[in-house]
Amino acid sequence: MRPISGVDPHTLAVVRLGVDVPYEQAWSLQRWVHGKRAAGEIGDTLLILEHAPVYTAGKRAAAHERPADGTPVIDVDRGGRVTWHGPGQLVAYPIVAVGDVVDYVCRLEETMIQVCADFGVTARRVRGRAGVWAAGDASLGLPDRQLGAVGIRVSRGVSMHGFALNCANDPRWFNRIVPCGLPDVGVSTLSAETGRRIVAEEVMPIAEKRLAEALGREPFDLHEEDLLRR
Repeated sequence: MRPISGVDPHTLAVVRLGVDVPYEQAWSLQRWVHGKRAAGEIGDTLLILEHAPVYTAGKRAAAHERPADGTPVIDVDRGGRVTWHGPGQLVAYPIVAVGDVVDYVCRLEETMIQVCADFGVTARRVRGRAGVWAAGDASLGLPDRQLGAVGIRVSRGVSMHGFALNCANDPRWFNRIVPCGLPDVGVSTLSAETGRRIVAEEVMPIAEKRLAEALGREPFDLHEEDLLRR
């Protein structure tokens, strides 16, 4: 990680934004925090939340991957393709100094792998695919199942966007799209893989801890209003 002068490079401010957060609201806050971080006015910051239901499309999204029924999609400035965010899914936006982008993406994936393991679920990377996956079984006709997705943007040495981990969301939301541009895979959740309901609120503190470990940061809680006063 490449620290930016004027801030403590060893800490991570954790800002919990709550549930049912409109996507545009969080995206606007991301841009504000990104500007402050890039200017060296604040340190590394994590925004963590559950969104109101929304489809978003990254820069590589193709037309056939969008909902065929005309459901609105928000085009955003991250990498990746089309995905869904909404209730039951934990979304993390680390706005942090980044040196090596490939290494950073691996750290986000490792965060999700460790979180899944904490709940008794084996997740892995799959070559050629972003995110983390539960392994399928070809002999049973069971496809690989995506548990978490990654989509980021790095500008001026600072990241935006981040990862989404499926906890207790309804996977049928993904039926309208080609999730992450991958037509022959499934989508699953921690709840489905374990057979018990695991809500995002339960996963959140574990994800915060694992992300801080992956980034080599010391986390501390920060209220949104205190963030905005900085």
